[in-house]
Amino acid sequence: MAKVQIKQVRGLVDRPKDQKLTIKALGLGRINKVVEKEATPQILGMIKKVNHLIEVTNI
Repeated sequence: MAKVQIKQVRGLVDRPKDQKLTIKALGLGRINKVVEKEATPQILGMIKKVNHLIEVTNI
């Protein structure tokens, strides 16, 4: 399975609770934090939900 690198680039102030929980589930929570995840359908769905708050690069 391919890996993706996810970096949070925007803050969570004034965001809906579901977006905050999605960011937390991805392992993020502060600006410029980077995590690597497997590109499973579940992770890709979470990425799509908060794509305005993150940057994604393929590895």
